[in-house]
Parts: sequence; structure tokens; C-alpha cells
Amino acid sequence: MDSLERMILKHGEVKEGNILKVDSFLNHQLNPEFLYKVGEEFYRLFKDEGITKILTIEVSGIALALMTGLFFKVPVVFAKKTVSLNLDKDIYTSKVFSYTKNQVYNIMISKKYLDKSDKVLLIDDFLAEGNAIRGLIDLTQKSGAEIRGIGIAIEKGFQQGGRMLRGEGYNLKSLAIVDELKPGSIRFRDQEN
Repeated sequence: MDSLERMILKHGEVKEGNILKVDSFLNHQLNPEFLYKVGEEFYRLFKDEGITKILTIEVSGIALALMTGLFFKVPVVFAKKTVSLNLDKDIYTSKVFSYTKNQVYNIMISKKYLDKSDKVLLIDDFLAEGNAIRGLIDLTQKSGAEIRGIGIAIEKGFQQGGRMLRGEGYNLKSLAIVDELKPGSIRFRDQEN
């Protein structure tokens, strides 16, 4: 998605440790018109997959998943990272390591929101090693639902997550694949979707 690459080049910042900071438009301050286009693009890529639910992880994936859900006209479910009093006791759980926070999270969703009848599209803002997506895959498998696609806004192509997931047969589509991050330089992979 050329417009995403342009936004990254214009507003993104490369930080130490192969961190790409895009919080001015994607995952802290949100650009609704741009996110609408992202949702529309995910719909274009996965519209023939029979999607009945969109699943993401809090917090950064929610805006992308919600915009995508508008186009699919299906519910959006997000895995929570913290237990609260209003969370059902009957839940699916998994563990996810966050590279940017250097922390392991327990993620959870209520069993009443995902079951074996669902055809799921997983959505997230970043894919690097694949830890967050692995957690969402685990939750989906525990529910008996079928994963029909994985939509990622920005994939770090120089890390192994995307390669491994594609090698396992997942229908993974990334809107922008970054092959190199250096201060003052971001190189994208040419791709066709």
C-alpha cells in the first residue's frame, strides 16, 4: 500500500533496536481518514474469505481492526492484556512476549465471543518475530474457529515472523514490508497484492 509507505517515510522515526515509531498516525495519535483507507485495503485483500469475526490484541490493533470491521460488517473482538472485574471467568488465554515493552503478557478473550463457527481475520499494526500473532493464533485454535487470514499494517521483513507464518501456510498480507531500518533510511520490499 503506497500511501502507508509514504506515511512511514514522512512521519516515521527509526529508533535504536530496529524500532519504527509511527505513533503520530497509527498507534498513539490516530489519523481516521488514513485508517479508513487501511480498513478498506484489508477488506479488498480478504473479502472472499467468508470472514465472520475480526480478532486483534489491545491496544494498537484495535483502530485498524475496527476500521476493517466497518467494511466487513462483522464484529471485532480484541484480546485483553489485563484482568478486570467485568471480564467473564470463562475465557481463552495465551501468553505473548512484547519486544517493545520487554514483557510477557497474558492475553484473554471471553469464550462467548469466539467459537468453532467463526471464520477469523487476525489484524495487527506490526509483525516482527510474530509473538502477538502467535498469541492470537493460539486463542483462535483454542476456540475451534478457523483462521482465514492475517492482515498486518507494517511487517519487519528482516525479522522472521512473516517468513515463518507464510511457511506454515497462513494467508498473510502485509500492507508495507520494511526490509531495512537505519537512522535516516527506510527501505521497503516491492510486493504485489
